[in-house]
Amino acid sequence: MDVRAPVQLAVFDFDGTSISGNSPVLLVRYLQRHRMLKAAVVVKIAVWAFAYKFRLPQKEAWVRSLVFTAFEGKPQGECDQFLRDFYDAAIEKRFRVDADAAMRDHAQAGRTVVVISATFEPIVARAMDLHPFDHQISTRMRVDGAGRYTREVEGKPIQGEEKVEAIRRFADAEYGQGAWELAYAYGDHHSDRPLLAAARHAFAVTPDCPLAWTARRQGWKTLTWT
Repeated sequence: MDVRAPVQLAVFDFDGTSISGNSPVLLVRYLQRHRMLKAAVVVKIAVWAFAYKFRLPQKEAWVRSLVFTAFEGKPQGECDQFLRDFYDAAIEKRFRVDADAAMRDHAQAGRTVVVISATFEPIVARAMDLHPFDHQISTRMRVDGAGRYTREVEGKPIQGEEKVEAIRRFADAEYGQGAWELAYAYGDHHSDRPLLAAARHAFAVTPDCPLAWTARRQGWKTLTWT
């Protein structure tokens, strides 16, 4: 009987882990420079960011809706190209050499490398063109029947517990239930706790204070990536 070993997944968070910095924050600044966001929208995003910084309750879908006022009603292809160009201009130089190396090591060991992120899908999809990961799971915005972007999130933002659920949906569909395992996970933010807790091997990458505390308590390895 052919009993195959489960597919091993090595899953990397994007913002603050694979890259230095936060791509949605950088995108807002980029959109401001291109005069694509109204001042009132920027103020609302800033208030949300303040609450996020101090770990106050916030609506993840709401802030993404605000950012996507810049793209509402515009053709998906045109907007996706804008976001790919944004990645090339502002994000690629921030991709961490250590993340790149870790991804290559996992790929060479025969593991499937996945990047998961709350940021917008075209940004991570562009990174996949340039770096050694096989799949990406990220926040997708809804497109209407005419192929134009709306301000609505398709499903849920890929954040917190939803990262674990999104990985499960993806891997069950790709490999079948019971035919895969979350072998390695890398994250930097306290919202990545569920992802790291679900992995057989967890790595806190240059973690924020709450995640550093959890990593010490759980015995997760801490990595310093510059």
